[in-house]
Amino acid sequence: MPSPTTPQRFGDLAPSTYPGERLGCPQSGPGSVGRPGRRILAIVIDWAIASLLSFAFFHYDGWATLGIFAVMQYVFIPTIGGGIGHRIVGLRLVALNGTWVGLWKPLVRTVLLCIVIPAVVWDSDQRGFHDKVVGTVLLRA
Repeated sequence: MPSPTTPQRFGDLAPSTYPGERLGCPQSGPGSVGRPGRRILAIVIDWAIASLLSFAFFHYDGWATLGIFAVMQYVFIPTIGGGIGHRIVGLRLVALNGTWVGLWKPLVRTVLLCIVIPAVVWDSDQRGFHDKVVGTVLLRA
């Protein structure tokens, strides 16, 4: 029989006092959930790199920029733990279960990120929908 403090339904969960608390992450410092400022700066850096490459090779075509951005995300997440922007601002993408993110999680996450809306819908742990769907979280390195 559950104790009185054990949630009975999903809606019964107590609100977390800081992002990442329910995930077992510290409140601040290494291993804490990446905050919006770092996340936004990381995506701006990645988009700027994609834009420069698009300008150099495709005379700045919007679809080429989006494609380059997507390829960068898909290649770098499983190999270096995040996009170039993530790594520059001190973030890394990890699977919630602590294993390697593999190849399908970065693919699904990248597709959802390119749609944009899932990336701007966050939960109380500041995880975008694109991270929730694949079971990943951006942490401070």
